[in-house]
Amino acid sequence: MNETVSVDEALASFRQMMATDGYLLTWSEAGDDKVVVKIAATDGACEDCLVPLPVMTNIMAKALTPTLYGLDHVELPGDSRSVPSTTGR
Repeated sequence: MNETVSVDEALASFRQMMATDGYLLTWSEAGDDKVVVKIAATDGACEDCLVPLPVMTNIMAKALTPTLYGLDHVELPGDSRSVPSTTGR
């Protein structure tokens, strides 16, 4: 049986990695079993360090696999578009 982890636990390593490049990673619930991952730039953030939105969406969807949640979408700084996850629950 697989062990379920919290969303915070599942995203912890990504939160630390993003902070190194000057970004804040947060999440919020989007319905009963979905979350939205938001990435915001701080002063001096490395603009070239972010992967494209479709890639980040896949990374976050996979990271959430051991949780009870699936990914609704990812929001990147300066990008008004979001890519709904095609994976998930």
